[in-house]
Amino acid sequence: MSAEVAGDDALRVGIVADTHGFLDPRVAAALADCHRVVHAGDIGGDAILAPLDRRAGAALAVAGNNDTPHHWPAAEQERLSALPGEAWLELPGGALVVTHGHTLPARDRHRRLRRRYPTAAAIVYGHSHRAAVDTAVTPWVLNPGAGGRNRALGGPGCLVLCATGERWAVEEHRFERLARRRSRG
Repeated sequence: MSAEVAGDDALRVGIVADTHGFLDPRVAAALADCHRVVHAGDIGGDAILAPLDRRAGAALAVAGNNDTPHHWPAAEQERLSALPGEAWLELPGGALVVTHGHTLPARDRHRRLRRRYPTAAAIVYGHSHRAAVDTAVTPWVLNPGAGGRNRALGGPGCLVLCATGERWAVEEHRFERLARRRSRG
């Protein structure tokens, strides 16, 4: 795989994680022209996934450690219970694996992910809230950082993977933190 931009014929896959019930509007805008969107867990509710659903298919999402009945609205428990722990997405040029990554210790996480999914072209994970684009070896290991407000280390952001059968490229999108509104007392 090459790190060069693939061009107009590329399949654009938006990658987001760790929204915890709030999707930064600039992240949503960066994902707007993607053919597919994947969410690597700690979603926070269907209100996050619904806008990410695309005409080509629903957003592909996996459960994170905070995607529990306690953290999701009662009316959305059915969608929550349908979230897998990992998912595979076949793309031109290889498979993309999506997992939250919370079951692996932080130390050596990339090595452990590569060992767990050796046939993937790239592995997406969340949980750490830290963006990572590790394309030194295959499979690539990608973390979009947090797409919401909670612990958006380095600011909220996402990734866009551009995939053709010959080349893959990753675009990073990172934004300044939104100012929090002060409550009037």
